[in-house]
Amino acid sequence: MRYAFGVDVGGTTVKLGFFSTEGKLLDKWEIPSRIENGGAAILPDIAEAIGDCLARHGARKSEVVGIGIGVPGPVDDDGSVNRCVNLNWGVFNLHEALGALTGLRVKAGNDANVAALGEYYDGGGRGARSMLMVTLGTGVGGGFVWNGKILNGAHGVGCEIGHLTVDRSPDALACTCGKRGCAEQYASARAIGRIAQKKLQSDDRPSLLRQQAEVSSRTVFACAAQGDALAGEILDELYDVLGLTIAMGCCMVDPELVVLGGGMSNAGKTLLAGVEPRFQHHMFHACKGTRFALAELGNDAGVWGCFRLALGLEAEP
Repeated sequence: MRYAFGVDVGGTTVKLGFFSTEGKLLDKWEIPSRIENGGAAILPDIAEAIGDCLARHGARKSEVVGIGIGVPGPVDDDGSVNRCVNLNWGVFNLHEALGALTGLRVKAGNDANVAALGEYYDGGGRGARSMLMVTLGTGVGGGFVWNGKILNGAHGVGCEIGHLTVDRSPDALACTCGKRGCAEQYASARAIGRIAQKKLQSDDRPSLLRQQAEVSSRTVFACAAQGDALAGEILDELYDVLGLTIAMGCCMVDPELVVLGGGMSNAGKTLLAGVEPRFQHHMFHACKGTRFALAELGNDAGVWGCFRLALGLEAEP
């Protein structure tokens, strides 16, 4: 039997999957992301975890096609990472570094892109030829897959739609990327919580949100579902920004299908019903046939996408 690893690196945990090349998930586990000291322990920890897994399953390195790894930052085709701020990483070649530690071939990608690849093959994007995935969590990420290939871009930032500018006003919100007015500052889960807090301070209307122990995107959706007017207005603003952002993304890459993922996609059909009409309002008329769907793999999308990256190593010389 032949095997492959999928490794999804986040700022808190590293998710690992051990697969047969036929696509059967044989093992899945997590280890902490030790980001202290410039994240120096992350790759050695991954290498140790992979070695332990091979020992558990009685598998040999010669039977492993390779490792696919997704990281929260820009990655060039040659594996060069250009700063992953959530991991405290600088600039280095991930293929070479992890390959030296494991003795295995490595293929790296941006985490949003590999999550898109996972959904394309094994989740909500199955059957589509082209798919734009929008991840709505702490930030807003994007990934585009066409004919099974990720659009990585010249600098590893293809389809970073969270950094499309949606607000050009003088008081546009500052983004961690250094720009102002990025979609991520208005349409991420973190942003919705912040916007809700600000609205509660400036608007003295009664609201169920005032009774919540925590005001977050989850509680905003929950209160809106109970008919809360203030929560409903917050979501209306969210839907409009997302509709605009996705419309701009679709105008660039023209996907057959848009898949919404990330923690906010747990709102399910409520999210789809809110976003699609605003997309239709903002879209370029030729994109009217674009379909929408929800992601299906949840937090495992990155691991499955990394597995698909690893499978691609089989075809490389």
